Amino acid sequence: MLSVTSERSAAQAATTPGATTLAETTPAAMTLAGTTPAETTPSETTPPETTPAITTAATESGAAIGPAATALLGVYRPAAPLFVRGEGSRLFDEEGRGYIDFTSGLGVNALGYGDAGLRAAIGAALSGGVLHTSNLFRTANAARLAEQLVGHSFADRVFFCNSGGEAMEGALKFARRWAREEGGAEKHEVVAMRGSFHGRLFGTLAVTDRPAFREPFEPVMPGARFVKIEDEAGLTTTISQTRTAAIVVEPVQGEGGIRPVPASWLERLREAATAANALLIFDEVQCGLGRTGRLFAYENTGVVPDVVALAKPLAGGLPMGAVLMTARVAAAIRPGDHATTFGGGPLVSAAALHVLERMAEPAFLERVRIMGAHIRERVGGWVGERGVVELRGVGLMWGLESTGAAAEITARALAAGLLLAPAGERTVRLLPPLTITDEELDDGLDILWSVLQ
Repeated sequence: MLSVTSERSAAQAATTPGATTLAETTPAAMTLAGTTPAETTPSETTPPETTPAITTAATESGAAIGPAATALLGVYRPAAPLFVRGEGSRLFDEEGRGYIDFTSGLGVNALGYGDAGLRAAIGAALSGGVLHTSNLFRTANAARLAEQLVGHSFADRVFFCNSGGEAMEGALKFARRWAREEGGAEKHEVVAMRGSFHGRLFGTLAVTDRPAFREPFEPVMPGARFVKIEDEAGLTTTISQTRTAAIVVEPVQGEGGIRPVPASWLERLREAATAANALLIFDEVQCGLGRTGRLFAYENTGVVPDVVALAKPLAGGLPMGAVLMTARVAAAIRPGDHATTFGGGPLVSAAALHVLERMAEPAFLERVRIMGAHIRERVGGWVGERGVVELRGVGLMWGLESTGAAAEITARALAAGLLLAPAGERTVRLLPPLTITDEELDDGLDILWSVLQ
C-alpha cells in the first residue's frame, strides 16, 4: 500500500478540486494522508447504541412511512427516503427525487439498478417455475456457478449460503473441522486482526474487533485471538502450531474504515499460517467480486489463501454467500458437517451466474480500476481541504477520513441528493455501483465536495 503526504499546491488553490478526467492507470491500494492525526481504532469509537442517527424514519414531508414500520424490530435506524425506483446509479424516492448512490446497498448492488441483463437472467429463472428445491436435490445452476467460481479462482470446492455472515461462519466451521483432523481438539484457535469486522453471528462476532458489539452477547465462540496489523512480535507470540486453526483477515478492512492491508503483511500471514499448519482465510464479503478492480481481492497481491468468503454482490441484490476452499480443506468435510436450506437455490444461482459472467470480463475490471484512479486523483487532491484528513482505498472502495463526524457528513449529503454510509466515527465510504458512469461519479463527487466543511 502506497502512503503519500499531500499538500495543496498553488494550482490546486486556484481551481475547484477535482477538475480532472478519468486517468487510464491501474492504481494500487493506497492511502493519501494529510497531517491531522488518524481517527481512533474501531474498538475505541462510539458504541453503536450511542451513535447519532442520520435522520428519523419519516419522509421529507414529515409523514411516517406507514404502520408496518412500528412492527419492525428496532435494530436499524433507517434514513428518511422511501425508495421506489432505481436506474443506473440513482435511486428515486416516492416523491420522485433522485439520489446518486455511493453505497450500493452496502456493496451489494454492483450492477446498479434496473440492469437489463440481470433482469433477463432472473426472468428466465422465474419462467421455469422452480424457485426452490432444497439441497436434498441437485440444482443445475448451483453446479454451473460452482464450476465458474472454481475456474476463476484458486479454489477446488464451493459451499453456497445466504449472506456474508453465513459465509464467514461456514469458513470458521470448515477451518475448525479441518484443524481437528490435523491436530486434535486443542488446535482450534482463530487469529484475527485488530480493526476487523467479520459479522454478527456467534462465530463471526468472536473474531470481530468490536467490544461494544460482543459484550452484550458474551460468551461468544471461544478461542479467538487478535493481533495488530504489522505487529510482528504480536503475531509471533500469538500463532501456535498446536493451537492455531486459522488466521482470518479482510484484504481491505471495510467497517474498520476502508483500510487496505499492506501486501507485505498479507504475505507474512501466509508464511505464518503455513509454518503453523493453519489455514489462511480471506474475508472478501465486501471487497471481493470486482470491487477492488480484480475479480478477487487476493489477486491484487498474489497472496493465495486457503479459504475465501464471498457474498454481497454475488447474486446482484438477491441474498447469497459462498465459501471457496482448496481440496485440502474440502477433504476434511463430511456429509452433514454443515448445511443450509436455501443456499445455491435455482433463482439466486441464475442471478449469480450472470453477475459473475459480467464481473469476470477483463474490460469490466479495467473500467473499475480506471474509475478508482479517477477517485484517487480527484479526491486525493482534497486532503488538507475542508477537514479532509486522508483518503484510503482501491478500485471503487474508498474511505474519506475527515475531522468532522461521518454521520453529519452523511446527513448533509443525503439532503443534497447523495447516499453515503459511515465506516467509522470520522470516515465516510465511497462504494458506488461498479457500473457507475463518468457523469454519475463526478456528479456525486461534486455533491460530496459541497457538503464537506
